[in-house]
Amino acid sequence: MWDSFLSSDAWGHVGFGVAWVVTACLLIAGVIGCVLPVLPGHLIILIAAITHRLMLGREGSGLEWWSFLILAALMAISQTMEMVSGAAGSKWFGGTKWGALGALLGSAVGLFFMPFGLLLGPLIGAFVFEIAFAKQESKPAAVSGVGSVVGVLAGMGIKIAIGALMLLWFFLDVFLIG
Repeated sequence: MWDSFLSSDAWGHVGFGVAWVVTACLLIAGVIGCVLPVLPGHLIILIAAITHRLMLGREGSGLEWWSFLILAALMAISQTMEMVSGAAGSKWFGGTKWGALGALLGSAVGLFFMPFGLLLGPLIGAFVFEIAFAKQESKPAAVSGVGSVVGVLAGMGIKIAIGALMLLWFFLDVFLIG
């Protein structure tokens, strides 16, 4: 049914332009979401690719089916890195497993207190867990907390890089591969 609509006169030449405008708006929103934590940027980029394929069909879009698998895998990697980066930073800076767990839980709680919670959540979580459960002194606990913040910032950088990679893959598949 969708294919018959795409080939009808109702869609015509206007449809190609409309499809690209919708795709461009979604891609721009996705890129913004990769930088600003309030939007699910990687998911929006994946939705842009799916929408592009649905609006233009297989031949018109230039997107291959396996591109969606690649984009979904990149999105999953980015989300995983974003969630564990604070814990990894805490461990990297010498924190205990308790500090890493506190950073991870602090990251989850911090999501509800955007945008400051993204950095303060892992910091406070690592610090509190180091003192309460690992019985650390305040200085090593603070170092673990700072490490969680460094990890979160590194995770944000990785998130932006993966968003750029997803965007690059989309355009490569549309114009060169597909």
